[in-house]
Amino acid sequence: MKTLRTSPASPARRRLLLAALAVALLPGAAGADVATDEDRYRVLEFDWQDTARERAVPVRLYLPRSASRAQPVPLVVFSHGIGGSRAGYSYLGRHWAGQGFASLHLQHVGSDRSVWFGNPFGLPARLHDAAQEGEVLARVGDLRFALDRLLAGSEGERIDRERIAAAGHSYGANTTLLAVGARIERDGRRLALRDARLKAAVLISAPPFYGEASPAVVLGGIDVPSLHITATDDVIRIPGYYSPADDRVAVFDATGGPRKALAVFDGGSHSMFTDRAGTGGAQLNAQVKAATPALALAFLRQVFGLGGDEAWRAWPKDHRAILARFVAG
Repeated sequence: MKTLRTSPASPARRRLLLAALAVALLPGAAGADVATDEDRYRVLEFDWQDTARERAVPVRLYLPRSASRAQPVPLVVFSHGIGGSRAGYSYLGRHWAGQGFASLHLQHVGSDRSVWFGNPFGLPARLHDAAQEGEVLARVGDLRFALDRLLAGSEGERIDRERIAAAGHSYGANTTLLAVGARIERDGRRLALRDARLKAAVLISAPPFYGEASPAVVLGGIDVPSLHITATDDVIRIPGYYSPADDRVAVFDATGGPRKALAVFDGGSHSMFTDRAGTGGAQLNAQVKAATPALALAFLRQVFGLGGDEAWRAWPKDHRAILARFVAG
């Protein structure tokens, strides 16, 4: 894989994804560190090294036990928010794997949980560095490399290569958008970030692309089905920056594709979608952690032609008590 190279960017472009500094500024946002085996799936970890980019790419794979050469399973490639790790968002990986979907959770070493370590007075600088354009592009490279590596190995023989989706939260949602076709140009030339193997996208709390053209220009060319998940209090607040929950809906409105859907939970918080318990309200947090993976699974089953119609139709009815808005594409 070739290293992505770009010309020097303006300060606005270097803050391309400043809004992605959205996970609560606490070490606990990184998620759980310990995985356990379950009857329906295995949890595997790999410490891969992309020598072409001189960058480590640790991953965790939730692999259904039913997966085989004869019966390959769909795959979701998941990208964490800033300060996260491969161990995070485990409630998603466990649910999907328990229902027959493999889930590959990436760890982006330039914007992972290491930002929380060190002198606390240096935290703003570390967060700023993690949002630079070089890291934005490196994260997309991580996704491509990890998918290459997985499919080339023995576990890859158990993956249905025609049914691969990308998913992510916050910064990871932006990584996903770039990987499925968001248009970023430098010096009048569009960066080649689209991975044609990705056939759908699940976008949780996606911030807009700051410092770029209008959202419609950046996102209108996306050509895969997408599911957008947010909450009415999905607000980003960090020193010197504020992004309202309406920004998440604006991303949905601007995204192109043959089909898209939007679920907006009533209340909550931005970090509610991480493994952290209690944020956004203890009761709602638990309800959202049950509702979100179920919705994504029903959506992907429909997109991939694996049924799911009944579950898709029932989902908004089953969760109406916690929904502020639902748009079915």
